[in-house]
Amino acid sequence: MDKRVASAAEAVADIGDGASIAVGGFGLNGVPIVLIRALLDGAATDLEVVSNNCGVDGWGLGLLLAAGRIRRVIGSYVGENKEFARQYLGGEIEVELTPQGTLAERMRAGGVGIPAFYTASGVGTMVSEGGLPWRYAADGSVAVASPPKPTAVFDVLGRETAYVLETAIRTDYALVRAAKGDHHGNLVFEKSARNFNPLAAMAGRIAIAEVDELVAPGEIDPDEVHLPGIYVDRIVQLSPAEAADLPIEKRTVRTRPEA
Repeated sequence: MDKRVASAAEAVADIGDGASIAVGGFGLNGVPIVLIRALLDGAATDLEVVSNNCGVDGWGLGLLLAAGRIRRVIGSYVGENKEFARQYLGGEIEVELTPQGTLAERMRAGGVGIPAFYTASGVGTMVSEGGLPWRYAADGSVAVASPPKPTAVFDVLGRETAYVLETAIRTDYALVRAAKGDHHGNLVFEKSARNFNPLAAMAGRIAIAEVDELVAPGEIDPDEVHLPGIYVDRIVQLSPAEAADLPIEKRTVRTRPEA
């Protein structure tokens, strides 16, 4: 039951070429940056990443992206990362854009064993009808487009509504960041870091967590656990310096009125 690993490098050592990885984080919040840097220090390439976004230039998954280590991304947001946009529009990377809520539910479904589900999000658009550019050719034409998805009409509260069938996401690995964890892998997340981290961990067959604070079993009240240890396979404690390495995504300042 003791899932502690001595270092981030040891925790990601078996991630090989072509692996699929679900990665937590929302913007720059809750990003498992230490595990990502350990993966960058290794040799794994041709990776498929599932994450809300692909980091920013010089931070998070943007590090792996800039190094040319990512082959494909399933995500919901391309903005604020010039290198991501450049690679996508230049045909260097394949991107499956998915509505944000759908992406979250696809990962959760994968974690609880639901193979597919119907949702109203994307009905009547290229999300359901197909044609979204997954990969561009060098000349700017669409080399790979999304296929159409099955749709069905259901009577919900006396109103017939169309829904699109979305498949679950299951990955080889998951990398997540938590505020607190115990030796058994039970995790507690800080505020909006809870948006995608628990779902990413659930989607991974082998989930690896870095935590700001590591405590003994029993020190976390069961009612405070956001993700039970059954979903976590390895846990790495961050040093105080690593835990404090938290960039500000958008620094805004204003002139304060004089008292």
